[in-house]
Amino acid sequence: MVLTDRQRADLHAGIYEYLRSQNGKYWDEAADALAEADPSCVRDNTSAAGDDASVTTASTRMSRLTTASSISRVAGLPVLERKWTAVPRLQRKVLELEKALANNAKMYAANRSGNGGGLVPLPGGSNIERRMLPRQPQTHTLSGHAGTITCVALHPTFTIAISGSEDGTIKVWDHESGEYTKTCKGHTNTLRSVAFTPSGTHFASASSDLSIKLWDLSTYQCIRTLRGHDHTISAIKFIPLSMSAIKEGSGGEKKTNSESTSTGIDSISAGTGFLVSASRDQTIKFWDVETGFVDHTITENSDWIRTIAVRDSDGQLMASSGNDQSISIYETTGNRNKVASLVGHEHVVESLAFVTAATPAELKDKKIPDNKDLNDLLASGGRDKSVRLWKISTQECLNVFNYHENWVRSVILHPSGKYIISAGDDRSIRIMDIKSNRCLRTLENAHPHFVTSLAMHHTLPIMVSGGVDHNMNCWQLE
Repeated sequence: MVLTDRQRADLHAGIYEYLRSQNGKYWDEAADALAEADPSCVRDNTSAAGDDASVTTASTRMSRLTTASSISRVAGLPVLERKWTAVPRLQRKVLELEKALANNAKMYAANRSGNGGGLVPLPGGSNIERRMLPRQPQTHTLSGHAGTITCVALHPTFTIAISGSEDGTIKVWDHESGEYTKTCKGHTNTLRSVAFTPSGTHFASASSDLSIKLWDLSTYQCIRTLRGHDHTISAIKFIPLSMSAIKEGSGGEKKTNSESTSTGIDSISAGTGFLVSASRDQTIKFWDVETGFVDHTITENSDWIRTIAVRDSDGQLMASSGNDQSISIYETTGNRNKVASLVGHEHVVESLAFVTAATPAELKDKKIPDNKDLNDLLASGGRDKSVRLWKISTQECLNVFNYHENWVRSVILHPSGKYIISAGDDRSIRIMDIKSNRCLRTLENAHPHFVTSLAMHHTLPIMVSGGVDHNMNCWQLE
């Protein structure tokens, strides 16, 4: 194969850089000889990172997201070493894309057939259900934070996890390989919440420094800072766009790429129009992600709001709770009216999670008349050591799970809708069966200290947890 002039020049520059990076008289003499033979090889090679990046980040926006983490990991290597390792990195990204494509195809097939309530069938014909629960030991322990990990989130498609910490930083990880990718700095105080957009092109972070930051995942750059709260921002969630809004937006003149706008992010490509935030200043704010302005503020609360949840199936409802021990349910459109109030916890409520429409019809024996009402359920966890299951329309508590021995810090729903997974200050992670009202499995000593946060992927068999021990653990579902 004959090299082009550009390729030959890059090769000489890479060899020269490599020779100079080695210590020793003969290495230097070889570098001097090469420079004498081809003076053009003596140049600033930092631009080569961009050339390498252009190879791996061409094609669509989403393929750029898959390669961004690898590029950042190798950006500090000499150009020759980057070129040498380019093929294995590309092969790995191809495998990741193939896996994501296969998962999406399975999801599409399940939704088309109506089998499994939209669940993603797994190899062997099984759905993500009882056989796909977290099991000890953890597959990876990701270390690097200098303080308690307070919040975690998983990318909706790729093997990317983010964690926020009391050290004021956000770290990006590959949860499949256990590799560290990037540290995002910008906040000046404890991170309280992180969240991906529904499409995964961006993520947001909230902090005790009274700010919310929007980040571009492909560059790891903060593209906008939102200010308006007067105290610690406890929680943030993106409100997903309805399918009708997405179709309407993509059919008009609105941009359909996922590039950041001059003031925020494109709502259609990001799959969200609003970000909702809760604060110790007793308010809930709805932010327009494109303009960065506050669209609406709820001011009726009388105490610290610690947690919020958005119903992902349609984005129509939002729940909030905190120090007042009651749970408020609001509409996310129009005037954001309050539609329900759930009372029963005896201490601060720390976490909320909506039960999705994937919940099996087995729950009909719990006063749920038909499948359309399966979206009417909410789970909560609090400092009274209990996890509760609520029916929103009747404002009644259906189940109380009293299995934790200390405060419950985080509550999530299994993608099958059959199980509530919780973590707390007793250092355990517990899986509760909604139908039988019992604890199905306990991961004792999941962390050596308090477990603060949980996140589970909706299609990949992975769950992550954060703890006071400064670590994030990755748990395989089996």
